[in-house]
Amino acid sequence: MNKPDTAAPLLEVDRIRVRYGDLPVVEDMSFHLEQGRIGCLLGLSGCGKTTVLRAIAGFEPVSEGEIRLGGQVVSRPGWSLAPEQRQVGMVFQDFALFPHLTIADNIAFGIRQQAASRREARVRELLELVGLGAYARGYPHQLSGGQQQRVALARAIAPRPALMLLDEPFSSMDKDLREQLAREVRAILRHEGITAVLVTHDQLEAFLMADEIGVMHAGRLEQWGSAYELYHEPGSRFVADFVGQGVLLRGTILNDHQVETELGIIDGSIDPAFGRNDDVDVLVRPDDIIHDDDSPMLTEVCDKAFRGADFLYTLRLSSGARVLSLVPSHHDHAIGERIGIRLDLDHLVMFRR
Repeated sequence: MNKPDTAAPLLEVDRIRVRYGDLPVVEDMSFHLEQGRIGCLLGLSGCGKTTVLRAIAGFEPVSEGEIRLGGQVVSRPGWSLAPEQRQVGMVFQDFALFPHLTIADNIAFGIRQQAASRREARVRELLELVGLGAYARGYPHQLSGGQQQRVALARAIAPRPALMLLDEPFSSMDKDLREQLAREVRAILRHEGITAVLVTHDQLEAFLMADEIGVMHAGRLEQWGSAYELYHEPGSRFVADFVGQGVLLRGTILNDHQVETELGIIDGSIDPAFGRNDDVDVLVRPDDIIHDDDSPMLTEVCDKAFRGADFLYTLRLSSGARVLSLVPSHHDHAIGERIGIRLDLDHLVMFRR
């Protein structure tokens, strides 16, 4: 691959389609990433996100559209630049380290053609960067899972790829280690100035690592945006349901800035496509419902989950509908107890019922 065009986004996925025989797996997929940004494809198993990653790497052909790196086409129907010529690094779920090589030799594997002094300096630099300077002469089996993943990342970074692809890299680890590694990997990629695409089914992982996130469903990109936009401004009913926790509460539009719900009248900006008396579903997140002992609106606690600083309460409204509420953990209410709530909703998100 030639030197990238610095005027173009580093990665452009332009209306691609990928098929396995006659089976469409990815349809009309488009997004781009600027140099140094971290993107994420987020979705359930089977939604096509890993197929997109493999197409970017050059392992899957596209039947329609183009993939461009640094402004240069690397995939189009009938032609694909070889993976080894794309300047793309990959980190997998299973680490894929060489058990018979030392940690230093694993990291050096992709730059073994370089002069010894340059290669050794790069390995030392990366060992320090990933916090494994004392393990250069050790072997993969002597490391924990998190340490092995850092070695895999260092090996992929060693050749200074233009783009890094990470395929569910933390899925085999427990929750606390996933969070720690997600932060560490983001810091390492930032330090090296590497553009990256992460594939995951874990929302917290996506939020911790990515600047931009694409939610995929059934082979299509439902929405591409920041974590804030996906959470507060979901572009579809699927994204509203999939990202974060929330419920869709029935409502009726009163006028061009108010909707009436069981929790009261909500003020906000209403799309002109909606009309007066339209029946809608209003997205209500746990942080939109405030516990208030002085509120006349009472709900029944039907479930609760302790989270340390707070409880996540499941509350039953008088109609039988259920909502979620995040409440500071010093408010410890019993299941079956009735507590007061009020609505404090900043973003009005609605869908036709």
